Amino acid sequence: MAHAKTLQDILDKAAITDVIHAYCFHFDRAEADEVLALFTSDTVVDYGPDVPTMNGLDELTPMVTRGLAKFFAATSHHISNVSINLTAPDAAASVSYVYAWHRYQDGRPTSELWGQYHHEFRRVSEEWKISRLVLYAAGTENFHRDKMHPVDRRAPSAGA
Repeated sequence: MAHAKTLQDILDKAAITDVIHAYCFHFDRAEADEVLALFTSDTVVDYGPDVPTMNGLDELTPMVTRGLAKFFAATSHHISNVSINLTAPDAAASVSYVYAWHRYQDGRPTSELWGQYHHEFRRVSEEWKISRLVLYAAGTENFHRDKMHPVDRRAPSAGA
Protein backbone atom coordinates (compact mmCIF):
# COMPACT_ATOMS: atom_id res chain seq x y z
CA MET A 1 0.00 0.00 0.00
CA ALA A 2 2.86 2.41 0.73
CA HIS A 3 4.11 1.92 -2.84
CA ALA A 4 0.69 2.85 -4.25
CA LYS A 5 0.65 6.08 -2.24
CA THR A 6 4.21 6.88 -3.28
CA LEU A 7 3.36 6.26 -6.94
CA GLN A 8 0.22 8.41 -6.68
CA ASP A 9 2.25 11.20 -5.05
CA ILE A 10 4.75 11.08 -7.93
CA LEU A 11 1.94 11.15 -10.51
CA ASP A 12 0.21 14.05 -8.73
CA LYS A 13 3.43 16.07 -8.51
CA ALA A 14 4.11 15.48 -12.22
CA ALA A 15 0.56 16.56 -13.11
CA ILE A 16 0.89 19.72 -10.98
CA THR A 17 4.23 20.54 -12.60
CA ASP A 18 2.52 20.15 -15.99
CA VAL A 19 -0.08 22.75 -14.92
CA ILE A 20 2.66 25.23 -13.98
CA HIS A 21 4.36 24.66 -17.33
CA ALA A 22 1.05 24.92 -19.20
CA TYR A 23 0.35 28.31 -17.60
CA CYS A 24 3.62 29.66 -19.00
CA PHE A 25 3.24 27.95 -22.38
CA HIS A 26 -0.28 29.25 -23.00
CA PHE A 27 0.54 32.70 -21.60
CA ASP A 28 3.47 33.01 -24.01
CA ARG A 29 1.24 31.95 -26.92
CA ALA A 30 -1.41 34.53 -25.88
CA GLU A 31 -4.01 31.76 -25.44
CA ALA A 32 -6.26 33.34 -22.83
CA ASP A 33 -8.90 30.59 -22.82
CA GLU A 34 -6.27 27.92 -22.23
CA VAL A 35 -4.64 29.96 -19.44
CA LEU A 36 -7.98 30.52 -17.73
CA ALA A 37 -8.92 26.82 -17.99
CA LEU A 38 -6.04 26.04 -15.61
CA PHE A 39 -7.74 27.83 -12.68
CA THR A 40 -10.56 26.85 -10.33
CA SER A 41 -13.70 28.96 -10.60
CA ASP A 42 -13.03 30.42 -7.13
CA THR A 43 -9.32 31.05 -7.69
CA VAL A 44 -7.46 33.88 -5.97
CA VAL A 45 -4.72 35.59 -8.01
CA ASP A 46 -2.38 38.21 -6.57
CA TYR A 47 0.11 39.62 -9.09
CA GLY A 48 1.37 42.24 -6.61
CA PRO A 49 0.42 45.32 -4.60
CA ASP A 50 -0.12 47.49 -7.71
CA VAL A 51 -2.94 45.20 -8.92
CA PRO A 52 -6.12 44.42 -6.98
CA THR A 53 -6.27 40.78 -5.93
CA MET A 54 -8.64 38.92 -8.24
CA ASN A 55 -11.17 36.60 -6.66
CA GLY A 56 -12.66 34.06 -9.01
CA LEU A 57 -12.56 33.61 -12.76
CA ASP A 58 -15.03 36.47 -13.25
CA GLU A 59 -12.38 38.92 -12.00
CA LEU A 60 -9.37 37.13 -13.52
CA THR A 61 -10.77 36.71 -17.04
CA PRO A 62 -10.76 40.40 -18.08
CA MET A 63 -7.20 40.93 -16.79
CA VAL A 64 -5.77 37.91 -18.65
CA THR A 65 -7.79 38.47 -21.82
CA ARG A 66 -6.98 42.19 -22.04
CA GLY A 67 -3.33 41.74 -21.12
CA LEU A 68 -2.68 39.06 -23.71
CA ALA A 69 -4.60 40.86 -26.46
CA LYS A 70 -3.69 44.51 -25.88
CA PHE A 71 -0.76 44.91 -23.49
CA PHE A 72 1.91 42.32 -24.26
CA ALA A 73 3.39 41.96 -27.75
CA ALA A 74 5.40 38.90 -26.64
CA THR A 75 6.39 37.14 -23.43
CA SER A 76 8.72 34.31 -22.48
CA HIS A 77 8.33 32.61 -19.10
CA HIS A 78 10.89 30.11 -17.75
CA ILE A 79 10.19 27.91 -14.72
CA SER A 80 12.68 26.14 -12.46
CA ASN A 81 13.15 24.89 -8.88
CA VAL A 82 9.62 23.50 -8.66
CA SER A 83 8.85 22.33 -5.12
CA ILE A 84 5.46 20.74 -4.44
CA ASN A 85 3.93 19.79 -1.09
CA LEU A 86 0.86 17.55 -1.22
CA THR A 87 -1.17 18.93 1.68
CA ALA A 88 -4.21 16.63 1.33
CA PRO A 89 -5.34 13.95 -1.13
CA ASP A 90 -6.83 16.64 -3.40
CA ALA A 91 -4.78 19.71 -2.42
CA ALA A 92 -1.22 20.89 -2.86
CA ALA A 93 1.01 23.94 -2.50
CA SER A 94 4.07 24.80 -4.55
CA VAL A 95 6.85 27.31 -5.01
CA SER A 96 8.54 27.64 -8.38
CA TYR A 97 11.10 30.11 -9.66
CA VAL A 98 10.21 32.22 -12.68
CA TYR A 99 12.22 34.28 -15.11
CA ALA A 100 9.92 36.29 -17.38
CA TRP A 101 10.75 38.52 -20.34
CA HIS A 102 8.11 40.91 -21.73
CA ARG A 103 7.78 43.00 -24.90
CA TYR A 104 5.00 45.57 -24.86
CA GLN A 105 2.63 46.71 -27.57
CA ASP A 106 3.07 50.38 -26.65
CA GLY A 107 6.79 50.35 -27.45
CA ARG A 108 8.15 50.76 -23.92
CA PRO A 109 11.46 48.97 -23.26
CA THR A 110 11.36 45.22 -22.82
CA SER A 111 11.32 44.06 -19.22
CA GLU A 112 12.55 41.21 -17.11
CA LEU A 113 11.33 39.68 -13.86
CA TRP A 114 13.14 37.26 -11.59
CA GLY A 115 10.88 35.82 -8.94
CA GLN A 116 8.69 33.08 -7.61
CA TYR A 117 5.18 31.76 -8.13
CA HIS A 118 3.53 30.53 -4.95
CA HIS A 119 0.63 28.30 -5.96
CA GLU A 120 -2.09 26.35 -4.27
CA PHE A 121 -3.79 23.60 -6.25
CA ARG A 122 -6.99 21.63 -5.93
CA ARG A 123 -8.01 18.48 -7.76
CA VAL A 124 -11.26 19.15 -9.63
CA SER A 125 -12.88 16.32 -11.60
CA GLU A 126 -9.60 14.39 -11.66
CA GLU A 127 -7.62 17.42 -12.92
CA TRP A 128 -5.28 19.61 -10.91
CA LYS A 129 -6.20 23.31 -11.11
CA ILE A 130 -4.68 26.48 -9.67
CA SER A 131 -6.76 27.67 -6.72
CA ARG A 132 -4.34 30.43 -5.68
CA LEU A 133 -1.40 32.19 -7.33
CA VAL A 134 0.80 34.83 -5.72
CA LEU A 135 3.71 36.39 -7.62
CA TYR A 136 6.86 37.44 -5.73
CA ALA A 137 9.82 39.32 -7.19
CA ALA A 138 13.50 39.11 -6.31
CA GLY A 139 14.30 41.69 -8.98
CA THR A 140 12.95 43.45 -12.04
CA GLU A 141 14.29 45.48 -14.95
CA ASN A 142 11.92 47.96 -16.70
CA PHE A 143 8.94 46.00 -15.32
CA HIS A 144 5.46 47.46 -15.78
CA ARG A 145 4.73 47.52 -12.05
CA ASP A 146 6.49 49.65 -9.48
CA LYS A 147 5.65 47.52 -6.44
CA MET A 148 5.93 43.76 -6.13
CA HIS A 149 5.70 41.35 -3.23
CA PRO A 150 9.35 40.78 -2.28
CA VAL A 151 10.82 37.30 -2.16
CA ASP A 152 11.26 36.46 1.52
CA ARG A 153 14.88 36.64 2.59
CA ARG A 154 16.26 35.92 6.01
CA ALA A 155 18.29 38.67 7.60
CA PRO A 156 22.00 37.85 7.95
CA SER A 157 22.98 36.59 11.37
CA ALA A 158 25.04 38.81 13.64
CA GLY A 159 28.72 38.61 12.83
CA ALA A 160 28.14 37.34 9.31
